[in-house]
Amino acid sequence: MSVVIVLEGAGPGSFTVAVSPLAELSACLHALTESAHHPELRDWGRAVTANASAELRAGLRRFSPLWSALRWRGFYPGLDGTRPAGAGTGVGLGIGAGPGAFAGPSAGPGPGAGSGLGSVLEEQLRTVARLPIGRFAELTAFACVNGYTRFDFSRLLRSADQRAALEHAATALSAGRRELAAQLLRDPEACRADLLGFLDRCRSEFFAEVWAGAEPELTRSALAVRGRLASGAGRAGGSGSGSGSGSGSASENSRTAHTARATRVTRVTRATRTTEDLAEALASLSPDSSRLGAPPRVVFDKLHHSVITPARTPVVLVPTRFNAPHLVVKNEPGLPPVLHYPIDAPEVGVTLARSRMLALTDPHRVRLCRLIAREPMTTLDLAARLSMTQPQVSRHLRALRDLGLVGAERSGRFVHYRLDLSAVERIGQDVVRALQH
Repeated sequence: MSVVIVLEGAGPGSFTVAVSPLAELSACLHALTESAHHPELRDWGRAVTANASAELRAGLRRFSPLWSALRWRGFYPGLDGTRPAGAGTGVGLGIGAGPGAFAGPSAGPGPGAGSGLGSVLEEQLRTVARLPIGRFAELTAFACVNGYTRFDFSRLLRSADQRAALEHAATALSAGRRELAAQLLRDPEACRADLLGFLDRCRSEFFAEVWAGAEPELTRSALAVRGRLASGAGRAGGSGSGSGSGSGSASENSRTAHTARATRVTRVTRATRTTEDLAEALASLSPDSSRLGAPPRVVFDKLHHSVITPARTPVVLVPTRFNAPHLVVKNEPGLPPVLHYPIDAPEVGVTLARSRMLALTDPHRVRLCRLIAREPMTTLDLAARLSMTQPQVSRHLRALRDLGLVGAERSGRFVHYRLDLSAVERIGQDVVRALQH
């Protein structure tokens, strides 16, 4: 399964980069309750929970289905169906000026930009509070059952069948999901009020401090991604129309036709370069991405299937520090698609991690690796020690070098190969992180 972003007809104006405190708060909550996913944050998580109030701890348990696996759409910009205006910093990080793009300053935040967390987060929470209760119930039900492709909760508060489907699916998953679903069905307004109160408590107890440190990093990342997405939009190369009156000489008409053809070629070339820039920028967000053509598209290896067409529905990109290594893709009907991307994308994806594991299941390669783990050796030495031909040894070494497990050093006319012990040591950790992308 995969998430496919079709770039045909898309331009820089099809994307918005927004820094969002509410989205980053969801990442923090995920790290707090899913510590196995984020071992580097365990000490921070222990410190937060050790100093947390009883109300905060209760909220972490009660509302955890909203951020444990399928992230609740209420955490992300564009919840009211409109394109966010640089949410989170007061800085317009939208790119392009085409239809649907918003206007806003493009400069970075001034001194003290992070000090506006209270008002910005409050406005985001007010957006959740203004959501029609049926829509709130629908989006919350999706999170309770960890998926929206097999369910229809658009009439949840009025349909006995949809209520029964929610209760059945949530019960099959966990007691926590069953309890949250029951609260939602019993009194959705009270459920929303309790959730908003919990999120505001998070701000006062721990998130204000987190945001003060994270916001500058997120803004820098957003500006960098914005620049990569827009890099093709400002390319020079526009040509004059070269049009004549239509009554000139044959040579003048020929020059006019040639200029028109050149203009068309320039436009096609510029559009192709812009698409390539967009594809490169999007693919850089995850190691589990690939770029395909006809039509041009970027494919992310995910556990659900979705097709996003930015030319028709503009996409919002939101950077995160606490959500790494996860790349979260939200594409609920009627809302702008969102890519919540880590500011430091992992270098190893699930495909490379799997290939490295498979490479070390071959007994010949294992013996070869044992030899070059102790000291660098040439293909001639390895062939003699392993009772193999040099071409056989070379093929194994080439495969291991392509996977980044073996390095080569030239000494005069000899090439010595050595096992990259740090890369091998990281295989287990890389697999764990890759499975979470």
